[in-house]
Amino acid sequence: MPPFAEARVDLGAISENIAVLRRRAPGSEVMGIVKADGYGHGMLPAARAVLAGGATWLGTAFIEEALELRRAGIDAPTVAWILPPGAPLSEAVGVGIDLGVSAPWLVDGIAAAAREAGRPARVHLKADTGLNRGGVVAGDWRQVVEAAARAEAAGLLRVTGVFSHFACSDEPGHPSIGAQLSAFHEALEVAEKAGLRPEVRHLANSAATLTLPETHFDLVRPGIASYGLSPIPGLTGTGLRPAMTLRSKIALVKRVPEGSGVSYGHRYITDRPTTLALIPLGYGDGVPRAATNAVPVFAAGKRRTIAGTVCMDQFVLDIGDDPAGDYAVLFGTGENGEPTAQDWASILETIPYEIVTRISQRVPRVYVGGQGGR
Repeated sequence: MPPFAEARVDLGAISENIAVLRRRAPGSEVMGIVKADGYGHGMLPAARAVLAGGATWLGTAFIEEALELRRAGIDAPTVAWILPPGAPLSEAVGVGIDLGVSAPWLVDGIAAAAREAGRPARVHLKADTGLNRGGVVAGDWRQVVEAAARAEAAGLLRVTGVFSHFACSDEPGHPSIGAQLSAFHEALEVAEKAGLRPEVRHLANSAATLTLPETHFDLVRPGIASYGLSPIPGLTGTGLRPAMTLRSKIALVKRVPEGSGVSYGHRYITDRPTTLALIPLGYGDGVPRAATNAVPVFAAGKRRTIAGTVCMDQFVLDIGDDPAGDYAVLFGTGENGEPTAQDWASILETIPYEIVTRISQRVPRVYVGGQGGR
């Protein structure tokens, strides 16, 4: 039986977005970020698409994601940067995965993993320049750098990168941007004085890649922008194209009288005789329950607001007297009148990252415009 709904992913759009981002940072390499199943687009197809677009590195959150890339035969330089205690460090070192170092204890742990794997580890030292999330705090930075330099001299590891991450680069003009950039320069100076010569220094995420050329260094790390969504609401002229379109067949239509309550709690009441269309997607598929009576969906020739409570497996549209047609488009590129993920995010007071990443695996990904497949 063919699927009733699909998240259609344009791999050509992903490749083209990478090419656009490369032009924004002409002196830097590009790391394609494919964590969280490629922001919901499918990690392996996304990885191949970003590499086809000119990315030379890949980025994941966890080692397990990077190992999946290796098992699929993708051998591009790949960094995993969240390494909780018990992470499979030796396995990662054995297949040449670069490891992010955000704490002093990790230097010794990775050195031990290198001994076990019988080859030097590749590491990227992460300085916490003000995000106060992952990364080595300023008070520990010199200790970590010097420990890494000793391990490098002993042949246990190679410092291939030094990096950090912005807190507010999606807020142009925020004072923390300049402060973090200065702190990163200071961290690089400490590393250089310790004798470290990393292959790549990297700081810029999507927003910085698009708007802060002084932060590009040797490598930029665009995440959401690779998938065609802007990290800065209202930023125009990026040349990016959304890669995901979420659509569903219309499962049922029915005519109801004025005053009919719709869905759980009757949070929507029809104000006239009308036609209701049932869309078989719900919060079990990643449609937020907060979308109730709030977000637009393109159906029956125009945008309609979801009518009533979003359920686990379904929601309802009020389409008036219009013929229903076959499909409803929840979000896409916006080129044909449909909403975008940014439209949903703005209404729901969130970010488009969450909208696309939360689409569950119950919704099949259908790949067009590229190599496809998983």
